[in-house]
Amino acid sequence: MRVSEIVARRIRTLLDERLMTQYRLAQNIAMHHNTLTSIMQAKNKSVNLKTIILITRGLGVTVEEFFRDPQFENSDLDVD
Repeated sequence: MRVSEIVARRIRTLLDERLMTQYRLAQNIAMHHNTLTSIMQAKNKSVNLKTIILITRGLGVTVEEFFRDPQFENSDLDVD
């Protein structure tokens, strides 16, 4: 599984926990909705750290909390 797919899953989980929509998150962090949609559909091979930090702020979690998920510990994670 690619990093971008794991990131999208993690964002979806956090959105669901907060009863927040993608649209609301995009508004909260001043990101174009299409950009966030692209991230959520894992269209890009990777997501940069700056974008992750913006998203974590919008979700009200730390970067550490974001990455504290067993999915990121998968040794078969495709980082290309």
